[in-house]
Amino acid sequence: MRNNQRFTAILAGLILLIPAAVFAQFQDPVTLSAEAKTSARAGEVVDIIVRAEMDDEWHIYAINDVPEGPIASKISVSGDAVEKSGRVIEQEPIVEWDEGFEMETRFHKGNSEFTVPVLLKDDIEPGLISVTANVLYQVCNVSLCYPPREVEVPAAIKIEEGKPRDGRTELASASPFDQSGNIDLDAAIDAGFFPFILLAISMGFLALLTPCVFPMIPITVSFFIKQGELEGQNPLKQASVYTIGIMGTFTLLGLILAITLGASGANQLAANPWVNLFIASLFIYFALSLFGMYEIQLPQSLSQFTLQQEGRGGYVGTLFMAVTFTLTSFTCTVQFMGLLLVAASQGQWFWPAIGMVVFSGAFALPFFFLALFPQYLANMPQSGSWLNSVKVVMGFLELAAAFKFLSNTDLVWSWGFFTYKMVLASWAIIMLFTGIYLLGKIQLPHDSKVDSLSVPRMILSFMFITFSLYLGTGLFGQKIHGLINSYLPPPLESSIAAGGDKTGFSEVHALGWHKELEDGLAEAQITGQPVFVDFTGYTCTNCRWMETNVFTEKEVIERFQNMVLVHLYTDGGPNYREHQQYEIDRFGTAALPFYVILSPDDEELARFPGMSRNVGDFIEFLDKGLAG
Repeated sequence: MRNNQRFTAILAGLILLIPAAVFAQFQDPVTLSAEAKTSARAGEVVDIIVRAEMDDEWHIYAINDVPEGPIASKISVSGDAVEKSGRVIEQEPIVEWDEGFEMETRFHKGNSEFTVPVLLKDDIEPGLISVTANVLYQVCNVSLCYPPREVEVPAAIKIEEGKPRDGRTELASASPFDQSGNIDLDAAIDAGFFPFILLAISMGFLALLTPCVFPMIPITVSFFIKQGELEGQNPLKQASVYTIGIMGTFTLLGLILAITLGASGANQLAANPWVNLFIASLFIYFALSLFGMYEIQLPQSLSQFTLQQEGRGGYVGTLFMAVTFTLTSFTCTVQFMGLLLVAASQGQWFWPAIGMVVFSGAFALPFFFLALFPQYLANMPQSGSWLNSVKVVMGFLELAAAFKFLSNTDLVWSWGFFTYKMVLASWAIIMLFTGIYLLGKIQLPHDSKVDSLSVPRMILSFMFITFSLYLGTGLFGQKIHGLINSYLPPPLESSIAAGGDKTGFSEVHALGWHKELEDGLAEAQITGQPVFVDFTGYTCTNCRWMETNVFTEKEVIERFQNMVLVHLYTDGGPNYREHQQYEIDRFGTAALPFYVILSPDDEELARFPGMSRNVGDFIEFLDKGLAG
């Protein structure tokens, strides 16, 4: 629908331009001019001011407009005297919903100014020189848009005599973050190759702090313990193949999904119930093998093939584990990754590919060492007895992780079996069994008899049993704090009626949440309250972390009480595909979680990207939205 209206608007502009070109009667609604803000010396930075004047009924679009919208304006300065130009600074644009494009757009109207910092060459002579401001813009009114137009506007600069002055010889580095702390992908790219790489690395390391990473720790350790027990395996090569496999599959799969399924393709794959069921089955399969029920072996035909390939077969399993890691990590669609996926879905290749490779490299680096050390442990002398105990403990942890992915499948398919209490009870039992096993009271096929209990083993047993009791208290209304709740499915709506105090997540849920934005805006029109929109997912671990650790804070609940609250699920439930596309079209990201506050008239007041462990930042975001 939006594409048809866009085509109609541009076609109308073309039809109007045909007679204008023929009869030379067309007058551009936009008048452009450019001038240097001050005089300057050779080798200094000078600001070029570009002015756009138009009648109130016309407007041009902002430099940093949202993806898939109208043509964003672009301004650069060139000339023989120009060494390079910096990032354009624009006035605060007007933000309004555009019925023609069916999305929120950012534009300028009336008299608008743009500032382009320019570094002059250090060998130019004093006097008056000329540079050219190259301006690309699309001008529209409420009924039509003219085709984009590129105009060259001359500007004169007075060059003074003298050496460059201190403090005037460097262009200000473009910050990859806007005033609200959101990542500006265009600014990050404009900052240059190495600053972009540094941003991708830092975002990759920060993603390691999100809860969705941890399920892969036990399966990585246990898999590479198994690899270390095989003869002829090179631990360094195995760990390297694992890391490179993660980077390769993360980048290629992410780009392919973005191009074929859109910016939300990675989220769709991570939330797919069949994928979650497969990962849960894989975890259970590995857990039973670690318990000694069977040995994982390749089929005979594949084993013969791998022998013929001089032992390369071990890498097949390692690459398979890298793919599994990638599937689970797609739930960590942090803000940076969300922006890259949107850019890739729009046909960009270079920067999204570079960003994904570097991001996934930083993200996978700790797992290189996590894959390396277990293989060396397995090769240590007399490692059989205690190493088998390590494998069994990892098996218990893998079994616990499997329930996370089973509950993801349950949430999407609405089985109603792997509920909050069911998963919590399963974890409590698994942790209890782990503690009893460490005491030597459970003997599995490959275990040696425990004649005496070492102090470390006793302490670990005590920790697991205590943890089991702690989880058990959650079945009787006690709030489970911290990271643990992130992996649990959300409590049922009847949790308050089922018992326990009206606190924590129950109190947040009791405030009442709409499942469609239209319903929230309708209520806001009546109450005059701003609308808090939570882009979330049933399978999003980071979303659960925010809901159970930030939303439950007293200061946050107090602010929620003065808002209309909306959950928009993007991985299941009614209209989830529309919710996905709405987030991408209007806000230019596919990240989860993602929060935005809208006015009753559907204007954006504030946005907050992704998960944050700083409650103060989230409260500041809510206060900004309440202030309007």
